[in-house]
Amino acid sequence: MDWVKIIQRYYPKYYSKDNVKVFVERQKITAEEYEQLVGEPYTV
Repeated sequence: MDWVKIIQRYYPKYYSKDNVKVFVERQKITAEEYEQLVGEPYTV
């Protein structure tokens, strides 16, 4: 499953940055992919 494409579809209209962080925590996307999606580095 391509999680990045799914998140791109729903961020920022339906997903917040905190919602996207959950995908990193659940190891569905990497911290680098998070940064590409939201435009800022992933921090815990």
